[in-house]
Formats: sequence, structure tokens, C-alpha cells
Amino acid sequence: MAARRSRPKQDIGQAIKPQAQRAGQAPGAKGLLQYVPYVILVVLVSIYAIYNNVIIGIAIFLFIIALVVTELKTSIKSEGAKKSITDVAIALVIAVSLWGILIFTLQTKAPIDAVASCSMLPVLHRGDLVFLHGITNATSFVMQEHVPVINVSRAAFSTMYDGIQSEYLAYFAYVNNNASKISEYVNATNYPVALYNTACLDTLSLQNKQNQYYKCMVTTQYGNLIRYNYSIGNVTINGVHEFVVQTSKILVGSTVVSENFSNPIIVYQTTSQDYFGGDIIHRLVAVIRTGSSYYFLTRGDNNPALDIEFGNYPPSTNQTLGYTVFDMPALGYIKLILGGQVGSVPGCNQQIQR
Repeated sequence: MAARRSRPKQDIGQAIKPQAQRAGQAPGAKGLLQYVPYVILVVLVSIYAIYNNVIIGIAIFLFIIALVVTELKTSIKSEGAKKSITDVAIALVIAVSLWGILIFTLQTKAPIDAVASCSMLPVLHRGDLVFLHGITNATSFVMQEHVPVINVSRAAFSTMYDGIQSEYLAYFAYVNNNASKISEYVNATNYPVALYNTACLDTLSLQNKQNQYYKCMVTTQYGNLIRYNYSIGNVTINGVHEFVVQTSKILVGSTVVSENFSNPIIVYQTTSQDYFGGDIIHRLVAVIRTGSSYYFLTRGDNNPALDIEFGNYPPSTNQTLGYTVFDMPALGYIKLILGGQVGSVPGCNQQIQR
């Protein structure tokens, strides 16, 4: 029977120490590496927020999909398909529950939205995430917020609504004698200003007949329910100071409504009749009340005129998702990207001084 060989004695502390070091180093490095994709995502979103580049937006969309698939595969491999599916189901239940709580608490079917344009600068920026509270009682809402309310007969409102294109009126400066070349920006305050029908201007633009804009000039607002007055304001375009022609106040019937940038900001859903689509996040200017119905006149703080002047019908309370109560910067970019709203948008290089 062969004698057993005795193993050389080794200090147990020395034997364990290298293993402990290896064990401590590996998870630490792995722990840091697992956050790299999320850091890359934050960087990409930040770059997109600055440049609004469509290629970067698409890259972020594909990156998010790849990240979700990778995380799911890793979870299935390490924890098993059953537990991974259970975790995903629990997360979905929690998310739906939180959404339901927000809907119930804020009294609107859409308590969260993202700012898609720069029309509300400097108050709201593209990519901001906004929380909305529903308008359950329009009468109480406008009284509480001190918004001007103008009572209009059903007949007068119907006439305006049926002939809405005659309300698409905005002021522009013209820079030559025959008024064929126009601009909302002027290099001096003494440029001639005229009122134009914006639906007519859009038609000529589509026909590539911008040199015939004089055909769209309107000489009177007689008979219109809403009449507009203009002023010359200040605007910065790419950091350079200019002057801008803008609507300064309106008359609804015989009631004068001036600018008031303390009015609430609302979000309304557009219809197929409107020139601009999607959810519009603009400030409430005034309310038209006809019988028990309310219609909102809105305007972007960074826009030279009201929404109706550029082709959007006044939204009703049924179209209105709510008014903003809170906003968080940049967090809405993910929603914009996932919704396909990538790339640059007009107006982000300017800011009208209020």
C-alpha cells in the first residue's frame, strides 16, 4: 500500500487573498462596464438635443431597441426565461398602475406629454417633459385663471367657423414696392406692413409663385369675428438682433384682448382640418364662449401670431388634454425619438423677446 504524500503547508490567508482580490476586481470592472451603454445613450440624447440631427435620432432609436433586446437576453441567460418574463410582467403592471394613478389624480387621459417644437421659448424648450392637469370644468377654469372670456352668439361663431379661411390673417413686412416679397422679419422699424391671408400665401408657396404674394394682401377685416393689430417687436436670430412683425392684440367682436404671458399653457389635439398637426402646447390667449361651449384662442410665446392666423381652428374643450402644471427639461426627448419626431424643426434658431 503506497504511502500518501503530504501536501506542503500553506498559510490559509495567503491562499485566500489572491482569490479575494480576483473576486473583488472582476465584479467591480463588470459593474462599471454594464453602465457604459446607458452613458452612451445619455450622450447621444444630449447631442441630439443640441443639434436635432435626424441621423442621430434614428441611431438613438435603434440603440434603444438593441439595448432592450440585449438586457432581455442577458436576463434570460442568468435568471431563466420564467423569472425574466415574470419580472417584465411585474414591471408592466407597475407602469400601468402608475399611469392609471396619474390619470386619476390629474384628471386627464394624457397626463404627460413632450414639447416637440420651439414655439414656447423661453418658457418651454423642445424635449421638455410636461405634466398636465385636465380641464374638467371650463367655467371654473377660466375664472380661476383670469382668462378673458368673450360671449359670442351661435350664429356669429358658425359664420366664422364656416368661413374659417377668411380668419387666416397675419401681418408681414414687404421689402419692395409691389409687395411681392414679404417677411416676418424686418431690418428697420419703418418697413411697410400689410395684412395677408396665410392660406393664400401657402397656396402660392406650393405653386412656387412667391413673387405673386401681393395677390394675398387683405385690405380690410370688416365682417371678421376676430380682428388683429400688429406691432414691431425684437427678436434674436442665431444671436443677431432683428425686428419682427407680430400680432400685439386682437378684437373679438368689440372686446379688446392684449398679450398676457401669465395665462396658462394648454395642450390640445389637432384635427385633420388644421394646418399644424399633433399635440399643440401653446398659451391660452382668450376664450370664445357660445352657449355652453368653449373654444380656445392660443398662441406660442415664440410665434409672431395666433394659431388661428396660421390655419388652426380654435380647439374646443373636448380637444384639450389639459394645462401644464410641471415640466422637466430634456426627459421628453426619448418620447420624441420613439415617436419618430427626429431632426431639426423650424424656429429653434430664433427667440422673440417678451
